[in-house]
Amino acid sequence: MKVTYGLENFQTLSCAVATTGTFDGVHLGHRKILNQLVAKAREVHGESVLLTFSPHPRLVLQPDVELELLSSQKEKIALLEKTGLDHLIIHPFTKEFSRTQSLDFVREHLVNTIGVKHLVIGYDHHFGRNREGSFEHLKEFGPIYGFEVEEIAALDIDEVNVSSTKIRTALAEGKVELANNYLGSTYSISGSVVKGDQIGRTIGFPTANIECDFEHKLLPADGVYAGLLHVNGEVYPAMANLGGRPTLKSAQRKLEVHCIGIEIELYGADVKFELTHHLRDIQEFDNLDELKKQLAADKSEATRLLAQK
Repeated sequence: MKVTYGLENFQTLSCAVATTGTFDGVHLGHRKILNQLVAKAREVHGESVLLTFSPHPRLVLQPDVELELLSSQKEKIALLEKTGLDHLIIHPFTKEFSRTQSLDFVREHLVNTIGVKHLVIGYDHHFGRNREGSFEHLKEFGPIYGFEVEEIAALDIDEVNVSSTKIRTALAEGKVELANNYLGSTYSISGSVVKGDQIGRTIGFPTANIECDFEHKLLPADGVYAGLLHVNGEVYPAMANLGGRPTLKSAQRKLEVHCIGIEIELYGADVKFELTHHLRDIQEFDNLDELKKQLAADKSEATRLLAQK
């Protein structure tokens, strides 16, 4: 997949099969569209193109509304790499760009810049200033500018029974297994390992304190999770505490990950933690010995669950 930053840097194709949208999280509903896009490109001997935007349009148009996203740009690129897409265009989204009329968007960007000959869009897709553009507009523009339009029916999208709202709700409730089913991949949090207070070392459970590198990342509900830690090309079974640490009288929300079965120096490393299972809610214990016993039980359960993957 070739990634181009800015429409002005894209080389016009002779036969582009394109779609457009934010595709946050690249969930199963998105993949339904992308699979159709890639299949159509192969059928007509063209090249598949996704036009997306950065930052997310709502961050520009509704800056006062707190928005949590399923994927950073880096994460989205990695997910899209796996879809068979030929081209990804990431165009800067500004207030000025948001005022582009639907006709100008189609003519200048889709036709003249990308070279679209086939357009594949999801059900009820809107575009252009004030979301004025619709499937009906595209059907009108198609014969004029020489492209065909294919809308993926609501029934086909509903068939996979997925929406970003459902995924966000599942994560907000700590139901990472359900969220992962909707996503078709494992939800992950990326960041760098920073210095912690190192109390975990004193009870035999050293942890890596991960500082998320994307400020708008949606973090799941507080809890203890099993998962996989990716660092320097290696993958380790792990468990994590996301949230406060009431036994230590700390309410600060942190993500602390313990590698199971191996002790490695992670300070300063860029890592990714995949959340595979919710183990339990966060609890307050009477003392560190009680906490240590529970962590041992968590480790045993995490090991059992991860062995099944």
